[in-house]
Formats: sequence, structure tokens, C-alpha cells
Amino acid sequence: MAQGTKTISSPVRIGICAPSTPFTREGADRVVALAAKNHPQAELIFNDQCFYEQGHFAGNDEQRLETFVTLANDPDIDAIWFARGGYGAARIAEAAIARLDSNAKRKTYLGYSDAGNLLGALYRGGIGDVAHGPMPSDIGRAGGEKAVQRALDWMVHNRADALEPGLISGQRYAAFNLMTLAMMTGTKLMPDLRDHILIVEEISEYLYAFDRAMFHLCSNLSGNGLTGIRLGRVSDIPENDRPFGEEPEAIAKRWSQLNGIAYLGRSEIGHDAQNRIVPFGIFKN
Repeated sequence: MAQGTKTISSPVRIGICAPSTPFTREGADRVVALAAKNHPQAELIFNDQCFYEQGHFAGNDEQRLETFVTLANDPDIDAIWFARGGYGAARIAEAAIARLDSNAKRKTYLGYSDAGNLLGALYRGGIGDVAHGPMPSDIGRAGGEKAVQRALDWMVHNRADALEPGLISGQRYAAFNLMTLAMMTGTKLMPDLRDHILIVEEISEYLYAFDRAMFHLCSNLSGNGLTGIRLGRVSDIPENDRPFGEEPEAIAKRWSQLNGIAYLGRSEIGHDAQNRIVPFGIFKN
């Protein structure tokens, strides 16, 4: 399905799990109703694990692991949609990848934010069609129905207008939340980004933390053959006790240039209802 690489027969069965933090049944009902109205070809399967609560997490590590693996290996499910972000996916990603079978390789995987830990690990392992894009939890944002519809437009109909508009045919891409990717760097989840344009976005981080993450990421990617970096939206920046004195784009440019990485401009991704989809790998329009 993704980028024209495969065709999924109707109906499109989409398994939904929460590898990090819990979703709500009310939110799930809204997503299901929206899909029934605008994408009747989609069959949304919200696993009950999405609604488990154990401290910060959507159930314990084993519950989150088992649910993802079961859905990914199910031959009757076409795509996996991560319900929401929030920390947690890193705790199960390595173990999950080791248990995936050939059925998992035929699926599409969609999410962003903390789900980037699983997206990165899947991409590193060459498993499925992986993409950064809206999740069911976006239904709770202002204008979030459009984000959910955009995700379904792509998963069900492979609509090009759901994609980040600056994607170039024949170029390799990957997209992540900056803090998630910076923390993945050097771990067994980190994919090979040689010859890729990397797109990053961020939310709710002090500018000094954004600067620190860009330093760490760019330092580690220096000399690794990255084609360049694009910057998505950096939103809801907390106010520090003193002005940082540099805006996000200037920070991204500075660390890119200091590490010999091309800075390639802005991108239409972010933690908001305007978040567009970026399929990983070679883009085929």
C-alpha cells in the first residue's frame, strides 16, 4: 500500500494498540464513528490493551509487548496504527522485533512521537512499510478530526495529498520526534539513515533542551552519509527563567552546519492537527 508498494484488499483491517500510554474509550468511539462515516472500507480494531492503565503505561510491559506482537503477526490484519505516544515504546521495541514473523513484514505501521521507537526498530529490521503520521489520539486536538481522516486517507486509499508536500521522488526519508530520536541514537533501535533526508519535530521542550538534543543527534550523525535535515514544527515551548536567545530553526541550522550536515529547510510535520505523513525509505510518487 504505502508509496504504491502494495495493494490491500477491501476492507482494510487496521489493528490499533498502545505501546506507550493509554487511550480512552470515548476517544476510540469518536475515531470509529469518524471512520464509519468517511472511510467505510476501514475496519478499526481497537485492542482492549489500548485502555489498560498501570501507572504511566497502557498496561505493563508484557501486556503492551504481547498485544503489539499478536496484532503484527496476525495474517488477517493489514496495518498497525499506534493509538498514541507518551513514553513506553522503547521498553518493548527490541523484544518485539525479535518475535515478528513474515506476516508482520507485509503490514503498514503508522504513528509518531514516542511510537518512533518502534518505527525506527521496524525500519532498521526491514519490517513492513513504516511511516510517521497522525494517530487516533489526535482526535482530541483542535481540528484533530482532519488529522485522523488524513491518516485513514493514506492507509485506506494511499492518497498523495495526505503526505508531506515537499517529498521528492527517488529520495530516501525518515521522520521522528527529535527527543525520541536523540535518545535512540547509539541503541539497538536506531536505523541506518545513510542517504536519507531526516525530518524532525518537537513539542513541550525548553529551547536549551532542544539545543542539547540537536547537538547530540547531529554529533552522532556527522560523517554517516546523511543527505540532510529538515525541521518540522517546534511547538508549545515552555518559558524559561531567562530567554534562550536563539530560535529553533537557528539551532537546527547551527548544529547541522557544525557537523557537516546540509540543512534543507522546514517541513509540514509536528504534534498538531496539521501533521502530514512521511513514509520511510525511498519515496515513490
